[in-house]
Amino acid sequence: MVELKTDESIDAMREAGRVVAQALTAAREAAAVGVSLLDLDAIAHDVLREAGASSPFLGYRPHFAPVPFPAVLCTSVNDAIVHGVPTAYRLHDGDLVSIDFGAQLGGWAGDSAVSFIVGTPRPEDLRLIETAEHALAAGIEAAVVGNRIGDIAHAIGTVCRKAGYGIPEGFGGHGIGRRMHEDPGVPNEGRPGRGMPLRPGMVLAIEPMVIAGGDDHYHPAPDGWTLRTNDGSRAAHAEHTVAITQDGPRILTAL
Repeated sequence: MVELKTDESIDAMREAGRVVAQALTAAREAAAVGVSLLDLDAIAHDVLREAGASSPFLGYRPHFAPVPFPAVLCTSVNDAIVHGVPTAYRLHDGDLVSIDFGAQLGGWAGDSAVSFIVGTPRPEDLRLIETAEHALAAGIEAAVVGNRIGDIAHAIGTVCRKAGYGIPEGFGGHGIGRRMHEDPGVPNEGRPGRGMPLRPGMVLAIEPMVIAGGDDHYHPAPDGWTLRTNDGSRAAHAEHTVAITQDGPRILTAL
């Protein structure tokens, strides 16, 4: 069931989204050679605390997870696609890092992700990240009243496939509101004109993921959470929480 949010509810979700944007910005600014993934998680935790918000990630345990998620920040490095568990690993020059973060404030959730390079970038990694960002922008542009979920999926998939990248099978965006994950699902590839119609008041987390090697397959790491590319190539992830309005898409997790 899809809950349509009122304008007041969307404004409240924007406040949760601000917390998400602040935490991602703080973690990204702190990410440097020698900084540990646990350090980044602690920084994100501090932003939550200062905002009086809570984490929808910490303790989250979907059906596939062997244990509850142990952190407030997902930190996926190099060949990790999503759901990376923060560890004592210290960042190296040239690492490609994707961080995903959610916040719950006033009963509403926000969810966003960003990818970046630590230290010296490789051109192929910059292209990978730019493609994820362009796919996100294309998905957001398609998130308008009168379109369907398939139009968002098609816009994202077209950008990713044109660049020659893989798209992780079975993973994509989702509805969001009182809970981090709500209906409907938002695939990262699909046919235009298909799926649920987009209506004012729908709020979606749109999140393309791309695999540099072009393979769509992945496997879970021993921690049961981190998903890694099967071909060992690098991956990037970009995400925003977006409200569907009569005036066009409204990004709720922008800084």
